[in-house]
Amino acid sequence: MTSNAESGPPSGNGTVGASGPTPSLWLHLLKLSSIASAAGLLLCAVAAVLLQGVNAALSSTAGGLLVMLFFGISLLVGHFVGRSNPSGAIGMFVATYFVKVVGFAVVLFVVGAPQWLQGRWFVAGAVTAVVLWQAAEIYGFSKARLQIYNEPENKENHDA
Repeated sequence: MTSNAESGPPSGNGTVGASGPTPSLWLHLLKLSSIASAAGLLLCAVAAVLLQGVNAALSSTAGGLLVMLFFGISLLVGHFVGRSNPSGAIGMFVATYFVKVVGFAVVLFVVGAPQWLQGRWFVAGAVTAVVLWQAAEIYGFSKARLQIYNEPENKENHDA
């Protein structure tokens, strides 16, 4: 039987293959987001060095790398905890987020800002990394294949 709505091969009783879940979702998102953020940071650093010199480029890069480290830790926690305890991954995300926020705040207050750091370029690099990281994560999640239901063990149970 064919449909009049669209052209194509005639439909039949053939089997439809399943692709299965996306292997290592968190590491894939880490790779995708890191590449997107790094590309944006490179462009931001080039603009910074052309407009205000090497310290501006270092500042934008430092801001972006801090954001990438912050988000990357979460994806690594998701990868390692999600494999052994998928239902506990969300709780670990929350705990890790709290530790990261407090930890980064303590480091920033204890270490302080170096003399060469230019605040505007630091923020520009951080915002660039956040926007591109989040966009890449959304894209990666939209393309992920998450298995919701287990496939039947044998065909006899499925046909019944």
